Amino acid sequence: MLALLATGVVFLVVSRDGWGVGVRSQESPAPPGSRFVCTSLPLDATSAGCPLPAVPIQGAALTPEEELKATVLQLRETILQQKETIGNQRETIRELTGKLTRCESLAGGVDGKSGPWRKEYGKTGTGKDTMGDLPRDPGQVIDQLSRTMQSLKDRLEALEHQLRVNVSYAVLPNDFREMLQRRLGELERQLLTKVAELEDEKSLLHNETSAHRQKTETALNALLERVSELERGNSAFKSPDAFKVSLPLRTNYLYGKIKKTLPELYAFTICLWLRSSASPGIGTPFSYAVSGQANEIVLIEWGNNPIELLINDKVAQLPLFVSDGKWHHICVTWTTRDGMWEAFQDGEKLGTGENLAPWHPIKPGGVLILGQEQDTVGGRFDATQAFVGELSQFNIWDRVLKAQEIMNIANCSTNMPGNIIPWVDNNVDVFGGATKWPVETCEERLLDL
Repeated sequence: MLALLATGVVFLVVSRDGWGVGVRSQESPAPPGSRFVCTSLPLDATSAGCPLPAVPIQGAALTPEEELKATVLQLRETILQQKETIGNQRETIRELTGKLTRCESLAGGVDGKSGPWRKEYGKTGTGKDTMGDLPRDPGQVIDQLSRTMQSLKDRLEALEHQLRVNVSYAVLPNDFREMLQRRLGELERQLLTKVAELEDEKSLLHNETSAHRQKTETALNALLERVSELERGNSAFKSPDAFKVSLPLRTNYLYGKIKKTLPELYAFTICLWLRSSASPGIGTPFSYAVSGQANEIVLIEWGNNPIELLINDKVAQLPLFVSDGKWHHICVTWTTRDGMWEAFQDGEKLGTGENLAPWHPIKPGGVLILGQEQDTVGGRFDATQAFVGELSQFNIWDRVLKAQEIMNIANCSTNMPGNIIPWVDNNVDVFGGATKWPVETCEERLLDL
């Protein structure tokens, strides 16, 4: 930067070896005949540039947000300093422009050899040249000063351009930029890790969904096969009652259920066809349970005991023998009057008795189960008391049938469905693997004979 006094009057002095500027204070004007002090400067002298200060990174332990804020504040301070420098340079240019104008006006009449400027200021009283070897042509000085001013203008424009670049692109220190890159890399790795976890969860969920769907499809296919099997069996029924219920295993989950229930009864006749070779005992062909009494009506052969008829938990032993693996027609009758009972096998009366739950009416609204003995209404079966074999033509009447009527049913000479519970397909459901199959019991009976 060219050093000048802003409070003095500046005079341009030119010699053969260079040029100089004389300064005289405005506050203390020089008396006539006083000398001026001039400083010789090289012709190619230019003002030094003003580099931008570097922005330091403070506090390695600061967080990225605090470091960024400190960097922004430092950049702002640097910009303010650069603006101040630009203002000072502009002021210097204005001063130089004014002084150049004055110098040009003073040198207007100089011809290089004579003139008022050289005559008045070029020699001392002794004739010695106090200005040194300055150029004889003031035009060269003016050109040099113009070039200097142009150089200052160029530096000023470059500084303004650099300032705009710094503001526009926010040039940050290398250390801070590397820190930001590391932070971005860490965030990218965390994002990729999260994406990988989500992909794993998605794959796991897909596998679980596929397994559940496969399990559901397997169950549905088994159900469809079962329905198709039942449909094929039903389609072979020659009539709604020409079917049997098969209970091949002694379990607590194979059974049939009659959809209808019983009204209050004061007498009944129960007939059915059955075939079993199970031992010991055929189990429970049927049971009827009501609220408060699980043994309202039960026909059972359990262990080595004979077949028993239970009414209201009272027991009568029946002289029946049906465990030879052949079809047999069984009928039992009962009336509340004196508790009279009768037992028929294949149309023939084999036993009779009385005092079996006399004057006790059969309670209505219970559950009729084929193949299991109920300990509670509709459930809690015991596998040791389960019926093993086949059942068909289970019918109930609300009266005591005559012996001839029972004989006609047993020898298949008449078809007489029960007026309370008839044996029809849509009135019997099977559960736990029990099945329904078409059968003609009379034809099967003839084959057994």
